[in-house]
Amino acid sequence: MHIPVLLKEVIKYLNPKAGENFIDCTTGKGGHSFAILKENVFGKVLAIDLDKESIKFLKSKNKDRLFLVNDNFKNLKRVVEKYNFYPVNGILFDLGLSSLQLEERGKGFSFQKDEPLDMRFNEDQEITAKEIVNKFNLQKLEEIFRDYGEERFSRRIAKRIIEQRKIKPIKSSLELKKIIRQAIPFEKTGRGKTNRVLARIFQALRIEVNQELENLKQGLIQSIDILSPNGRLVVISFHSLEDRIVKHFFREQKDEKRVKILTKKPITPQIEEVQKNFRARSAKLRAIIKL
Repeated sequence: MHIPVLLKEVIKYLNPKAGENFIDCTTGKGGHSFAILKENVFGKVLAIDLDKESIKFLKSKNKDRLFLVNDNFKNLKRVVEKYNFYPVNGILFDLGLSSLQLEERGKGFSFQKDEPLDMRFNEDQEITAKEIVNKFNLQKLEEIFRDYGEERFSRRIAKRIIEQRKIKPIKSSLELKKIIRQAIPFEKTGRGKTNRVLARIFQALRIEVNQELENLKQGLIQSIDILSPNGRLVVISFHSLEDRIVKHFFREQKDEKRVKILTKKPITPQIEEVQKNFRARSAKLRAIIKL
């Protein structure tokens, strides 16, 4: 079941009014997009997603006033110009994985399932997680795990991967999971922390495959340029690397007197939401308004 994260908070900070235009840069199954349309009589939503399956899924819904685009939000300005989608009154980035990607795609995003090591949001991308773990050298693997996973056992895990791939190629998520577990010293981590290490390594690979952090930086910069005065930008992040980029970007824009920050501290889910949707537990929402 798809449950959009921080939905009430998104609507509060986007504050949609009748006839306004909004962009959902990561529409997924459309939960936020549909809610914006419901609040916004006569308004439109430009729904972008890099995942072709998400766009295909939403096309079957045949929703009026929802314009679907299969593209990367790093190309946001180009997309808006191509579809002449002006004025832009609000933009949303929900940086979490959709249930389509985690549960239905078979791309190896999760270490809980036995799936091919792919992790691409879009099949047109050249590099896969399988290529990274089987071809990248020790130094590069260690950098990826350290910089994108913030994992203290990065070198041990990278060395174990190098050793195992000499025996046979690493092809599946469960094969990689087993190798990571073998590299972790249980006496230092404890069994309860093993899943956190696994999550960090899988996150790091996904970020590298999809160039997520660089794409986020480019998307944020373009958002400010295309927003109308008093337009709002809302970003939901799910790990510290994303949140750090968003926080610093918002501060820079504030210092340049281009925006006003609406959230002095990041907004996090209430206990009731986390109980209903455990994936929401790490979500942080930040919002600004363009001056």
